[in-house]
Amino acid sequence: MPMEPCPWCTGFDLYRSYHDNEWGVPLRDDRALFELLILEGAQAGLSWATVLKKRENYRRLFDGFEPAVIARYGDDKVASLLADPGIIRNRAKVAATIQNARSLLALTADGTSFSDFLWQFVGGSPRQNQWTMLAEVPAKTAASDAMSKALGRAGFKFVGSTICYAFMQAAGMVNDHLTSCPRHAAVADLA
Repeated sequence: MPMEPCPWCTGFDLYRSYHDNEWGVPLRDDRALFELLILEGAQAGLSWATVLKKRENYRRLFDGFEPAVIARYGDDKVASLLADPGIIRNRAKVAATIQNARSLLALTADGTSFSDFLWQFVGGSPRQNQWTMLAEVPAKTAASDAMSKALGRAGFKFVGSTICYAFMQAAGMVNDHLTSCPRHAAVADLA
């Protein structure tokens, strides 16, 4: 069987590069995980391609996704964000980003790492799925349900189970590259 990349990554070079270099690679850096969780929430109701095209603007406008900085945003910063076409200008999503930064700071105030908190939902190591077709890949799982509930209890917003599962896929908590994709084995080797 010839090796072909996952069929969802076609359309433009940035998408293919994201698939080939980032998606599914185990991510354990707290700040990077926070960024990814925010961007997955920003995707709600939209396509990942839309968010990916705006990712650099998000990084610039949201101060490199530093939670301590974002947690202090006030009305003037919110107004400037909502006026900038470089991001998805949705008031609820911007407010959720600020709330999520505050929730992350509260969650990690006792020294718990955000990474450890998130990775507990897969037992600390990536789950190696063996999907052969996109139709087999779930939109959510019991693990994403549990993550969603725990994040919600901690005060996070835009963290429904489907968003959490997309986050888990992107952060390499689950290897959902199709088995026919060369990245499946490459990502499995990183576990």
